[in-house]
Amino acid sequence: MNRWGAFVARRARAVLAAALVLVALAAVYGFGVFGALSDGGFEDRDAESSRALSAVLESFPESSADLVVVYSSDDLTIADPEFAAAVRDTLDGLAAGPVVNTVTWFDTQSPDLVSADQHATRVIVTLAGDDLEEKVASYDAVRDDLDASSSTGLETHVAGQYVVFEDVNGQVSKDIARAESISLPIVLLLSLVIFGSAIASLMPTMVGLVAVVGAFAVVRLITNLTDVSVFSINVITLLGMGLAIDYALFVVNRFREELGKRPTSDRADVVIAIERTMASAGRTVLFSGVIVAAALSSLLVFKQPFLRSMGYGGMAAVLVAMAASLTILPAVLTLLGRRLEWGTMPWRRRRLARAGAEGTDLDDGHGAWARIARSVMARPVAYLVGITATLLLIGSPILGAQWGSVDERILPEGSPSRVASEVIADEFGGDTSSAEVVVTGGSATEVDQYAADVAEVADVIGVQPVGSDGDRTLLRVSWIGAGQSQTSQDLVKDLREVPAPDGATVLVGGPSAATVDLVDSVFDRLPVMALMVGVIMLVLLFLAFGSVVLPLKAIVMAIISIAASFGVVTWIFQDGHLSGLLGFDSPGYLDVTEPILMLAILFGLSMDYEVFLLSRVREEWDRTGDNTAAVAIGMQRTGRIITSAALLLAVVIGGFATSGIVFIKMIGVGMLVAVLLDATVVRALLVPATMRLLGRANWWAPAPLARWWDRHGHHETLADEPVDNSRERLPVG
Repeated sequence: MNRWGAFVARRARAVLAAALVLVALAAVYGFGVFGALSDGGFEDRDAESSRALSAVLESFPESSADLVVVYSSDDLTIADPEFAAAVRDTLDGLAAGPVVNTVTWFDTQSPDLVSADQHATRVIVTLAGDDLEEKVASYDAVRDDLDASSSTGLETHVAGQYVVFEDVNGQVSKDIARAESISLPIVLLLSLVIFGSAIASLMPTMVGLVAVVGAFAVVRLITNLTDVSVFSINVITLLGMGLAIDYALFVVNRFREELGKRPTSDRADVVIAIERTMASAGRTVLFSGVIVAAALSSLLVFKQPFLRSMGYGGMAAVLVAMAASLTILPAVLTLLGRRLEWGTMPWRRRRLARAGAEGTDLDDGHGAWARIARSVMARPVAYLVGITATLLLIGSPILGAQWGSVDERILPEGSPSRVASEVIADEFGGDTSSAEVVVTGGSATEVDQYAADVAEVADVIGVQPVGSDGDRTLLRVSWIGAGQSQTSQDLVKDLREVPAPDGATVLVGGPSAATVDLVDSVFDRLPVMALMVGVIMLVLLFLAFGSVVLPLKAIVMAIISIAASFGVVTWIFQDGHLSGLLGFDSPGYLDVTEPILMLAILFGLSMDYEVFLLSRVREEWDRTGDNTAAVAIGMQRTGRIITSAALLLAVVIGGFATSGIVFIKMIGVGMLVAVLLDATVVRALLVPATMRLLGRANWWAPAPLARWWDRHGHHETLADEPVDNSRERLPVG
């Protein structure tokens, strides 16, 4: 990093020119990512529900209930010729290619297709396509033709997962625009307050924009190899801006510190300041970026494309933000030099003047943060026990969490697909759910007996044979209740317990079955994710700090703060508290994929702050060998930076908390709580308390590892500064 800092500083104009060309190309290519992203992605393609869907599409392509279209009239009933003619004319006008089949009351006289007051009927539409993308394309082709002519007086409402996808895509675009319009002006204003000069305050925004644009380009490249969900855009924007703020703060602050040690404005002094900044803060940013990206890579162990997409998007955003902070930012700082302070605000001038008059460092070991650290370290047990107990109590609601998946209720009120579902529930007797059961093999008598056994399952209200194709039979099982409820999930499990006919196989599919499979798949992979994250963090944090104790402490601290945020999320989004204030309707459960996503992101961010703090603590420990002083000075030098970074990140996250999509709002609120807790309570109170109790054990490692790290490890102390090698490691054995 010393050599890299020198290279960038001495060739700043060339580095910046090359970077600008690359960013321009990335922008041209990257903004095409929106047309390359896929919908959905919550399914496990190896799960029973997915195999059932494949069997239905293969053998019964005309029986899939892809869309439910409701036609209603305040004046006409289905017995009126005008009503029937309006519906038939609309359906006859649908293109034959995208629409495979329609089922109407006028053809079947089925009572399930007409409302109790006879003023509404529903039409089941089967779309052409063998997979999700083809079905979505078919829906797009006929979307505008499903509406009955306004001259008929009929109202039209369309429900179904493909309508939900369409509404979600539109809402995501609006949410991103709103989040950026809310957060960016506030970030710029707060950056001005925190950085104290007009030019310096632009650095986080510059790095953030590069990170977002570059990540768009990377993700578009990834779409050529695999499906990437449209929701990855949200995590790119959030982490691209969020990590850019962290890295810019750390690099700019260290550059100012190094430049302040040199009285002249000579280019040689600026180059040296950049070299030393890269050798210290630059290495920390490098470690932080790798650690956060490694945490996000744990999402790739899941089978759901949605979670893997979030991993791809998050890693792209983090790594591009890191790269920009290590190339573009130091090049710009080199060219600016002391002009970085142009437009200095009065509060920074007063602070600099006070420090100069007193002859002190702005961040010496006797400031407010150091005093807080020393106060905590004077009573470490009381702080550790009290704060840990409080955070675990806040996290306790997660123990009663109920799990589900997405449906139209994730959308805001007034969204077309949500309105359509509400109309269906009002007009056709409340929420009804169904499962598609594919029986392969068995005689007709045995299949009939199996259907009778299924009908005996508690809460089942109907078992309807849909069709037969060779030795394969399709049954549709229905019951009263919302498809995502725990009752519906339990009923699916009961259906799967019904013995199959001798020599036959049975697949139970449908929305509720897909949720059961999703929950099972996520929890099956969760231990693998935990092991992967734990091992990676232990290795990387050892490389960073030469200790096997600090990584374990960091992991425990992260788990405690994340648990607290999960408790808050459960209390709000499952139990419905504050729903009026936050503008959402609680579905009564948590989407099972969102805590997993939050876990990966928050673990990475927690390690990000840990690296920032401990890098300066380690620097002082190497210099002095005094654990208490090292913690106090490390806190003083990073406390303001970490809390400032957390405040700016909270603003970015807060923009996403305004989303109209419930689970994105949930991520925003949960991450907001976790980041603020981690940067304040955990970092300022719990970490000093535990490090005081551990003492010299903080820096313990087995003798072979200690010797290896002394030769090859990540040393924060700069090359020309003395290292106190007299400080003792704890004896081994």
